[in-house]
Amino acid sequence: MILADKIIELRKKNGWSQEDLAEKLDVSRQSISKWEGAQSIPDMNKILKLSEVFSVSTDYLLKDEIELDIPGEAPKVDTDSSFKEVPVSMEEANAFLAYKNQAASQIALGVLLCILSPTLLIALATLQESARIPLSEGKAVGIGVLFLFLLVGVGVALFIKSSIEGGRFHYMEKELLNTAYGVNGMVQEKKSRFQGTYTSQMILGIFLCIIAVSPIFVSMILYGEDDLHTALAVPFLLLFVGVGVFLIVRTNIIWDSMNMLLEQGDYRREKKMDEHKNETVGQIYWCLVTAIYLGYSFITRRWDISWIVWPVAGVGYGAVCGIVNSFRTKI
Repeated sequence: MILADKIIELRKKNGWSQEDLAEKLDVSRQSISKWEGAQSIPDMNKILKLSEVFSVSTDYLLKDEIELDIPGEAPKVDTDSSFKEVPVSMEEANAFLAYKNQAASQIALGVLLCILSPTLLIALATLQESARIPLSEGKAVGIGVLFLFLLVGVGVALFIKSSIEGGRFHYMEKELLNTAYGVNGMVQEKKSRFQGTYTSQMILGIFLCIIAVSPIFVSMILYGEDDLHTALAVPFLLLFVGVGVFLIVRTNIIWDSMNMLLEQGDYRREKKMDEHKNETVGQIYWCLVTAIYLGYSFITRRWDISWIVWPVAGVGYGAVCGIVNSFRTKI
């Protein structure tokens, strides 16, 4: 139980309203509301007053059971003195989570629009080719392409908007965090409540992506090898994929935002420190790869095959980082 829940429980046990408690502590009712909503935390003077008013120890108020060791998660590693921790207050953590919830919907919608963008082009081109609509080929393609660029444009605009709005929080992903008292407990509680939603939406999203081909098979069953109906089933395939990806992207962004604050999963401290150490290696590596790609391409003029350098380099980069980290460990 976190501090916010303890304040609510103790206040109600004494039969006090938020106004009553605010009067006893000589603070505003809004302050009590923020404490109980885990939007801010009282300072130590107020903690002492709370312990007196509720007749409980400060240890009881300050020790969050939810912040004890969590099964399945490794404890935070000691921070190398060369790495600076960035402080994160309760207000900053709440603002970050609120932004991520909004950004999750925006980014997922942008991805959905990009996936759906060619649907009208496919439908109009198919219907025009079979003489089902009174449009010339140029008009059908023109309308479809216009619709495609419109949806992609809106999608990209959503990506840019989300990136700009979240500029102040970019450090959360890569920097080591020093969260204020109560932040970990508040985030862990939110994560526990979101666990069921995360699981169900991920399952539904993956399920929709798997059955996305069903419209094509249904078309083949009902109409045989009819190119018209098979082609018209493709927009429905894209719709299934789009909705599935929307659920997966939105859910993962929200889940990752909580992992960032807790420094769990892909945002573990040891992983962040390894990435910081590998920045110089990465800069040198990719400069060399670019030089090799351009040098080979200009000398041989085989641009048609030189692109293979990039996927090979991508795989090689992981191996190089692994070797470097292993060498550091031995040292």
